[in-house]
Amino acid sequence: MTSATGPEAYAFASSLGRMVRHMLPYLRQQKKLAAGGVLAMLTEVVLRVAEPWPVKYVIDALSVSLGARLDGDMAPATLWLLLVCGGCALALAMLRAMASFLTTLAFALTGSRIATRLRADLYQHVQRLSIQYHRTTPQGDLVQRLVADIGRLQEVAVTAGLPLMGNMLTLVAMSGVMLWLNPPLTLCVLGCAAAFVLATRYSAPKITAAARKTRKQEGALASLAHETLGAIAVVQAYGLESAFSRRFAGANQKSLTEGVRARRLAAALERATDVLVALAVGAVLFFGGLQVLRSEMTPGDLVLFLTYMKTTMKPLRDVAKYSGRIARAAASGERVMQVLRQQPAISDAADARPCSEPVRGELHFDHVWSDYGGAPVLKGVELHIRAGEHVALVGASGAGKSSLAALVMRLQDPARGEVRLDGRPLRGLMLASLRAQVAVVHQEPVLFAMSIRDNIRMGNLAADDAAIVAAARQADALAFIQALPAGFDTVLGERGETLSGGQRQRIAIARALLRDAAVVVLDEVTSGLDSRAAQAVLNSLDRLICARTTLVITHDFDVAMRCERIIWLEDGRVVESGPRDALLAGDGRFARWGAERARSHSQHGGEIG
Repeated sequence: MTSATGPEAYAFASSLGRMVRHMLPYLRQQKKLAAGGVLAMLTEVVLRVAEPWPVKYVIDALSVSLGARLDGDMAPATLWLLLVCGGCALALAMLRAMASFLTTLAFALTGSRIATRLRADLYQHVQRLSIQYHRTTPQGDLVQRLVADIGRLQEVAVTAGLPLMGNMLTLVAMSGVMLWLNPPLTLCVLGCAAAFVLATRYSAPKITAAARKTRKQEGALASLAHETLGAIAVVQAYGLESAFSRRFAGANQKSLTEGVRARRLAAALERATDVLVALAVGAVLFFGGLQVLRSEMTPGDLVLFLTYMKTTMKPLRDVAKYSGRIARAAASGERVMQVLRQQPAISDAADARPCSEPVRGELHFDHVWSDYGGAPVLKGVELHIRAGEHVALVGASGAGKSSLAALVMRLQDPARGEVRLDGRPLRGLMLASLRAQVAVVHQEPVLFAMSIRDNIRMGNLAADDAAIVAAARQADALAFIQALPAGFDTVLGERGETLSGGQRQRIAIARALLRDAAVVVLDEVTSGLDSRAAQAVLNSLDRLICARTTLVITHDFDVAMRCERIIWLEDGRVVESGPRDALLAGDGRFARWGAERARSHSQHGGEIG
């Protein structure tokens, strides 16, 4: 049994150890509050040790009054003795209740503050992780770790960890007193405790393993729900409600199975503990009763010992009672630690410096290679983009256009080669300073569930209301914003779904205008818009990109024609680069694309992208 569970027990202890070590810095920040809680806990332990003594004196005194002969100078019971002992018992109980209240309050505050700080640090850490990490990690599961798992750690620390800590101190103190009172009877109690330790060593890792699987299944459930609800329009349009309901039910059943297994193991440990405690009580009653009959101890001593034993057994009962919670907390802790152990792929170098002002926006790509998931995307790209130049990045999907733009923002770093801004390597610039010089407008404008005013302010958090209104006016968004019932204070739905595509795009442009960056990246900004909305967006963009270095990722010929220079990417390489008119007059890819577009337009009056 021991050998079979040895690796599991080691993994369980190792996991708890790592979690405790990670929590120590947070605990040190609350050391005064935690120290107050420890002091109150020690006071409670001392009062627990003292609490049974009035009962012992009353029982022994009553025994003498009833004619029993006891060793020592025990006097018979008197009204004064009963009054004093009753008053002492009441005072000890009240003081212990106060100490227990202060202990719970201090540790609850400590746990809440630590959990709040840990959640904030985890959220900040998650935001620094690479785009590739976020693309490959289910977002629902990540939210579960951020909210539910840390919440479970906090709950267990307060409802299970603190009582166990106090009870373990009580166990040590009570064991010492019991050993002083009666060593033979104490050996019976310690034997049961040793049997409990062996049972726990066998059960706890299995409970943790089951709890770990439960948390994993719950994370999968959250991810499935997040994915389904995020694409509810597609689900309903294709009539996929039943199919996704079956998937959810299957995942839900797996979560239930593992959850039941964890609770069954915890319940078995709790019942085994009850049996061990009953054995200990029976042994003490038998052997203690014999000692009373032989006058080796008084009836009060036996009652005192039984009270201590009952208090000593409480930690064992609590470990069994809270084993499931502790196992789930350990599993939650592992999940939180897994995220914290992820190192950001992009970070500031030790010698990084802020961008020198003013930034002109000149870009150099010097023999740049990059990959995605191990597969090469850009292959030896050599480019020089002049400050203020408007460049269209065109080519088939997967050619490397978005990867090129991602390198400019350091959302990823080249595997080989170097990217420079105004002659300075991007790796030598502070991330925050670099990204402050880049404004991005995506194909799917990302708006947040906050007011329009705050959405625009995301471009520059220090901007005042006048600057926000000016940016909205430049983006040709002022008219429709003012037409809304709450104007700039209109709170948008998730991802801005309460607005049309063109309206969302113009708010995103206003945000980019407010940023006043030297470099602008436009990623398929007119995709999915009708011709009228697309024209409104393009007019807004003209004001955004004026005198700024601009990278336009597009499959739209008309959009590309608005740029001074065309860069055609194919299979990760630049196969064509030059002024728009010169390329159009040649016989290369861009010229052929233009000719195809002209023929299609003349035949069908449409566009090709």
